[in-house]
Amino acid sequence: MLIEGKFTMKAPIKEVWNFLLEPGTLASCIPGAEKMEAVDDKTWEGVVKQKVGPISVKLNFTQSLTEVDPPKHIKAVGRGAAVGGAGTFTQETIVDLKEIAKGEVEVAYSSKVSMVGRLATFGERIMRAKVNKVGEEFTNNLQEKMKSRVGG
Repeated sequence: MLIEGKFTMKAPIKEVWNFLLEPGTLASCIPGAEKMEAVDDKTWEGVVKQKVGPISVKLNFTQSLTEVDPPKHIKAVGRGAAVGGAGTFTQETIVDLKEIAKGEVEVAYSSKVSMVGRLATFGERIMRAKVNKVGEEFTNNLQEKMKSRVGG
């Protein structure tokens, strides 16, 4: 499953870069995030809960930064499992920042997610249906948090 999109943030590129790398930033913006803790400066562990209709899934995961080219490129890989043994997943995410005007940055992201087990059988179809909504929520949350940080 491929999740991708882009949006703009009104702030200097260095500030957007620093903001995105703070573990608390992503945790507070991911819909359904219950926990996000730094293991070290390049690895995070987290728990995300998603609900679609009558089905609810809680995912434990670890994510590590594998490529970091400040202030324009991040690649992160992660893996995790559904609580209750419903399956496992892996993901690879790339985020690229591009200054499009003074104080305005385009953030483009692409995430490949692979699932196995019952999670794949039921979860992938359900996640496909919800992925655009989750992406929109994440983008809106991130932009609002950045606005409040830079004072409007």
